[in-house]
Amino acid sequence: MSRFTLPRDIYHGKGSLEALKTLEGKRAMVCVGGGSMKRGGFLDRAIEYLKEAGMEVELIEGIESDPSVTTVMKGAEAMSKFQPDWIVAMGGGSPIDAAKAMWIKYEYPETTFEDMCKVFGLPKLRTKARFCAIPSTSGTATEVTAFSIITDYDKGVKYPIADFEITPDVAIVDPDLTVTMPVKLVAHTGMDAITHAIEAYVSTAHCEYTDPLALHAIEMIKDNLVKSYNGDMDARAAMHDAQCLAGMAFSNALLGIVHSMAHKTGAAFSHGNQGHIIHGAANAMYLPKVIKYNSKDATALKRYGQIADFIKLGGSSDEEKTERLIEMLRKMNDDLNIPHCIKNYGEGGAIVEDGNSVAPESEFLAKLPEIATLAIGDACTGSNPRQPSQQEMEQLLKCCYYDLEVDF
Repeated sequence: MSRFTLPRDIYHGKGSLEALKTLEGKRAMVCVGGGSMKRGGFLDRAIEYLKEAGMEVELIEGIESDPSVTTVMKGAEAMSKFQPDWIVAMGGGSPIDAAKAMWIKYEYPETTFEDMCKVFGLPKLRTKARFCAIPSTSGTATEVTAFSIITDYDKGVKYPIADFEITPDVAIVDPDLTVTMPVKLVAHTGMDAITHAIEAYVSTAHCEYTDPLALHAIEMIKDNLVKSYNGDMDARAAMHDAQCLAGMAFSNALLGIVHSMAHKTGAAFSHGNQGHIIHGAANAMYLPKVIKYNSKDATALKRYGQIADFIKLGGSSDEEKTERLIEMLRKMNDDLNIPHCIKNYGEGGAIVEDGNSVAPESEFLAKLPEIATLAIGDACTGSNPRQPSQQEMEQLLKCCYYDLEVDF
């Protein structure tokens, strides 16, 4: 038996933030990030809508990118004091992911972070509060997914929390919130979204319900991401819907080792603000390599060919179609100014010359065995078409570091 789970309600289209007026409750805790929602006036608008709905409102502000375990615990403590019956998280994936983890701790105060990380092992939520997610970026789709990514900076590891219990009750997908996204964020979140869709389509857990969502999302992203990056606001709105469709697919079909590798390299080279490998950029760099690696599996090769056919890339064999898919993705990286490998990844995702990487070669090689082990153990690895050995994962990570051809 399989399961397909989405939010109870998804409000979408321009102006859909107003749906907050329809929520019924007494107290709403609004969780936001670094200030973009406030600067754009969206936070004030959300608060006003919630007050119109008859609710008292308090804020948790300043949730950082790639939120920490510490932030989660502090937020849960604030919730325990305020006792909200609605948690409203708005902004990028980080505040929404953090709020999901806070929600677990708020409902079950004795729960440890280690308990949260037991895959599909959470107790029933909604004993105290329901959850509304409002994304301002077009990539993570956490507003419709059963996942949250939290970073333990002491260990230098990102941990996925995975359980259908944290799928939001309400998602509001309003493209108005994306208008002021910096172009680099457009690029990184967009490549995160196409990675979600492609990995969901070839996942061993894909099904008839997830396949159409994944394929249509891939087509929409191919047609709109670069245009959105170049300032086309109609394409920006289309990307907001596309990333949500991709999220519906991967939340139910799961992901693969592109995400396993991104999770485990993302925080491994953190040196203050200098060494963070942004999640979407990591996916963009690793996806072409993983497609080539997975294509050694006959079933995966066929499905990559089906993707290429759907988006009309041409090719006479599945091998050729897969190569064209890889070429398309590398061309998208070029158009979005994303480097092809870790060695050329600089601060904030900038393309740099050899020797200026945020992950110096000596440090990368020293940490490689541990990163590979952690990536194999990541929750996303189990649904990948090929199960890599330690040696294969290390080899694959080297290909992603040096931009080498994958031939194993």
